[in-house]
Amino acid sequence: MSAFRTHGRGHLNGPVVVLGSGLLGTSIGLGLRGRGVAVFLSDPSPTNQAVAVDIGAGLPLARLDGDQPELVVVAAPPDVTADVVADALRDYPHAVVVDIASVKAGILADLRSRGADVGRYVGTHPMAGREKSGPVAARGELFTSMPWVVCPAEETLPESLQVARALAGDLGAVVSEFAADEHDEAVALVSHLPQVMSSLVASRLQGTPLHALSLAGNGLRDVTRIAASDPTLWVQILGANADKVVEILHGVREDLNRLIGTLEAPTAPGARLDLAQLISEGNAGQSRIPGKHGGPPQAYSWLTVLVDDTPGQIAKLLTEIGEIGVNVEDLRLDHSSGQNVGMVEISVLPNKHDLLIEALNDRGWRVLQ
Repeated sequence: MSAFRTHGRGHLNGPVVVLGSGLLGTSIGLGLRGRGVAVFLSDPSPTNQAVAVDIGAGLPLARLDGDQPELVVVAAPPDVTADVVADALRDYPHAVVVDIASVKAGILADLRSRGADVGRYVGTHPMAGREKSGPVAARGELFTSMPWVVCPAEETLPESLQVARALAGDLGAVVSEFAADEHDEAVALVSHLPQVMSSLVASRLQGTPLHALSLAGNGLRDVTRIAASDPTLWVQILGANADKVVEILHGVREDLNRLIGTLEAPTAPGARLDLAQLISEGNAGQSRIPGKHGGPPQAYSWLTVLVDDTPGQIAKLLTEIGEIGVNVEDLRLDHSSGQNVGMVEISVLPNKHDLLIEALNDRGWRVLQ
């Protein structure tokens, strides 16, 4: 099945049952309640459920009063998702059931082996989250403009797929449709591999003297940012998608062995060329990452502006860039080690680069090209 992306079609009428009131389940409840959809919540943790209810994500499931829901959303941990989906298909025989786990093929295979009514089931995966977890971190806008993958099976009924797409659309997400295996291969590369590599790099920092870490800049911070993720969750994700991740890691191992062999004899004939090729291959891969708004990659020009590390300076800078008439395509922040200044790295269209530098210099900003 070829992947394609659209906004969801139709709207949910409700009621909707959400099984699981962590970050994602509660965020779904908040988003749907914001559209006026009736939501009922259940969670094995009474505390999580109570918090989700208190912040307005829905009512306790016991208040459903025998009504049949239009949709059941399973927001359970990956290792129990298939169990919860199977129970939901049995307990709500007229409802569509979706899950939001990050791996899809294994859950579908498990449901088929149980003889579950897969026609009413759609595996989905909202590609959104936060560094924080739990219902307190939930946001009704969490999914706005974010990818939401739906993975219909051959048995999936058209009306079930329509309901799943409506869920994503009502929450403001952009819907992509993949086959389950295709999804798992894709996330192994674009999500699971980055997590593994980030964690491996960050693990090298254990025991490193603080004076050495004081030299760290945005490069290290960028690479290790997601290393702060929840270990328990990632044990489940990587275990569920192990075959796809291992296949990619074999390729990474080949590249590492190649790099190690080259660096063991860095002045040998061809060594420098091999190093350049390795870096160039990374350039080529990085250049294929979709650009702004999911469009084709586009080259931007960067400049760095020094700002005093005081309140209001960044807001003032961005306001003046707007007055100059230049759109900021991307922005990164760094801090000077040992000095009370910040460095704002700004990305603009190449034909605006020199104009912006000249205009900012005229306004008294300190600009580094």
